[in-house]
Amino acid sequence: MEQGLSRRLKAALQDAGAGCSALSWTTEDGKHLWGRNFDFNRIAQDSKVSAVPRGTVYHTCIADPKQAPSQETRQISRYGAVGMGLLLLPASPILYEGINDQGLMGGQLYYRGFAHFPSQARPDTMPLQPPLAVYHLLAQCATVAEVVEMLEQQVTLVAQPLMGTVPPLHWSFSDRTGETIVVESDQDGLHIYRNTVGVMTNSPGYPWHRLNLLNYAGIRDLDYDTLELDQLCLDQCFSGSGAQGLPGDWSSPSRFIRLAFLRHYGAKGKNEADGVSRMLHLFQSAVFPLGMVRVSQPGNPSELEPEGLPFDYTVYTSLMCSESLRFYWVSYENQRVRYVDLSRLAQAKAPVQFDLGRCPDFLDVTSQACSEAALQGNP
Repeated sequence: MEQGLSRRLKAALQDAGAGCSALSWTTEDGKHLWGRNFDFNRIAQDSKVSAVPRGTVYHTCIADPKQAPSQETRQISRYGAVGMGLLLLPASPILYEGINDQGLMGGQLYYRGFAHFPSQARPDTMPLQPPLAVYHLLAQCATVAEVVEMLEQQVTLVAQPLMGTVPPLHWSFSDRTGETIVVESDQDGLHIYRNTVGVMTNSPGYPWHRLNLLNYAGIRDLDYDTLELDQLCLDQCFSGSGAQGLPGDWSSPSRFIRLAFLRHYGAKGKNEADGVSRMLHLFQSAVFPLGMVRVSQPGNPSELEPEGLPFDYTVYTSLMCSESLRFYWVSYENQRVRYVDLSRLAQAKAPVQFDLGRCPDFLDVTSQACSEAALQGNP
């Protein structure tokens, strides 16, 4: 049993290195949203929407899950949080992304080839293992500003393996001020980018993606007019020409460009429900369709996840609202939007989990139409 648990934990930490896209947005009535696509060829079978209450005892660094962690890394959560993740590790919850009861939102994405963490914590700081960073920051920080202070002064992201692996990660966080930050630890140290364009995908680093926007400076929401070449005059016969050149593949640079322009030009929702619905459409532009992104090393499904596939695909999309404290999600198989309300879970004394829900869920309205026809006397 212990070997099985260790195997599932190791698989989960490898899953933490999934691809993905993250995005922040606002609504016309001032609601702040943050969300992400989780793109990989599997997800750890124990992954669930997990709500963890205030007052939870946990550790920021775990040298060996089979042994008691050092008391120097012991913490008590100041805030409750909910997000997608795992409660397999007795010493600490693991969240891939989430929101806390102060409206701070954020998550981790894969940063392959660029992530670098020091082996030891800086003097007078506490070591923080990368897979535990999302939960720790949500458990202790109320705002983006506090996240920045925590990372700069109180903790050091360290290359301390957990279950034999150090996932290459970077992070994005947002709050009720609307500011979205990107956190990246590279060979030359920790970088915190503030007041970003509100988008994060995968490698390369954020400065490269930001500069790459200049390659698409001609993208706009307005169609181009009649084309005139010498004596030739061609009238416009299709829509969408203003976005010609917008990349359509699923690479990290292309997803960043698409989401940045969609975030800029997309019509904002009037309220939270409208905003969540429209933001899901933005994320659909970056979704990995099953079968289009074949992976060169899919791993061993029997060890990692029974449903592991030879393709990366968007396993789920999650969104959250800083004001309502709702955590929304859809899965690749089930597009019905579900949510949990963290404010209603505030009184919980122990963690609560909710299934991801990956079975198709269709709504049959035939009987409703038949009933209406019968009431009207139609045959």
